[in-house]
Amino acid sequence: MSSDVAIKVQNLHKCFHIYDTPRDRLKQFFMPRIQQLFGHAKKSYFREFWALRDVSLEIRKGETVGIIGRNGAGKSTLLQVICGTLTESSGNTEVTGRIAALLELGAGFNPEFSGRENVYMNGSVLGLSKTEIDARFDEIAAFADIGEFIEQPVKTYSSGMYVRLAFAVQACVDPEILIIDEALSVGDIGFQYKCFKRMEMLRKKGVTILMVTHSTGSILEYADRCIVLDGGRVLVDSTDVLSAVLTYEKGMLPGSPKQSIASREKTVQASYTPLQLAKIQSESTNVEIGEKRFGSARAIIESLEIFRADGQLFSESPLLKSGEEVTFRFRVLSSEIIDSIILGISISKAQGNDIWGDNNLRASTPIKLNPGMQEIDYTVKLPISSGDYLVHCGMARIHNEEREELDQRRPLSKLKFWSSREQVGVIHAPIAVRLREQP
Repeated sequence: MSSDVAIKVQNLHKCFHIYDTPRDRLKQFFMPRIQQLFGHAKKSYFREFWALRDVSLEIRKGETVGIIGRNGAGKSTLLQVICGTLTESSGNTEVTGRIAALLELGAGFNPEFSGRENVYMNGSVLGLSKTEIDARFDEIAAFADIGEFIEQPVKTYSSGMYVRLAFAVQACVDPEILIIDEALSVGDIGFQYKCFKRMEMLRKKGVTILMVTHSTGSILEYADRCIVLDGGRVLVDSTDVLSAVLTYEKGMLPGSPKQSIASREKTVQASYTPLQLAKIQSESTNVEIGEKRFGSARAIIESLEIFRADGQLFSESPLLKSGEEVTFRFRVLSSEIIDSIILGISISKAQGNDIWGDNNLRASTPIKLNPGMQEIDYTVKLPISSGDYLVHCGMARIHNEEREELDQRRPLSKLKFWSSREQVGVIHAPIAVRLREQP
């Protein structure tokens, strides 16, 4: 292996045996031997699950590599094979350098030992002498910041305390390769920030870093290279991190309301009856994100398309940069002339209240619907921090202080934003820092 390569994986396959019942596991242990003894064909009592298929890659020293993919894509299995906690079914894995790995919550900890005892145990596993661990212990304890719990059995720790101590050990023992598998997601935001600052310091020292995370914002901010796994295979391996993330996000994008292109074309007609619109309303919902839809259906929001400033559809490039100009295009169908329309849109986190919203009345733009189909554009720049968000919209008629709900869709679709760096909250408003000289 080349001297500048830290990890080399060639034609890696990993297969797991899946047993339907404990009895089948016992049968698999005894029956093939008995069948062979009597000259019968061997029978298997398990199903094969190939977690990795023909994976090959080289990771150079000093690279920071993000690995992403949907659940079950093989990310954790790959890291465990690299770390040596799993054995490959076939293929070859070579690693040069001391590995520090944070694979899963509590991995490598003895729950009966105190935090201090586990620091020494983990340090020795990583190849440090007692004297070397003594020299680093205060730094590890300060980084973990769990106070007197360092002397208590780790079985009494919360999940956050587990992660604090585990990351502190791995990051403070001068690793040559640091591997992190999603574990930081359980830490509080302050500790996550401290961890990423530590990773940045290790990165500058030339440490090779592999990180598995569902936070594509972290990948965009910290990774030099991105690997996308799908079905146990490498789908993308590129130093164009944004392109790789877009490929992943496009595959993860929830489907649109169940309506084919052919059926959409059929709905472009001169007029609709309320019964036709009610049928479309009841049959066209985004079930993948649990859309709730209701209203009188005299007029409905048939669809919502999202465009970038260059005219590209969001569905073709499903990641928005904070502050980027976006156009929301409503396709509205009406059974009759309806005036005094209020058409609103809002964005919320997956849990919680709306973080942004607006409508045509606040924009001092009246809307009057005519029979048939109309398209209405709302264009806006949204300085929203990295994360996943839900889009809701609704249409109503307000006349003589009475409100008629025509069509409410909550949520209708999903958006993902990324920003240049993580911040607290949802508004992306990075500060500029300038230290003033004292007179």
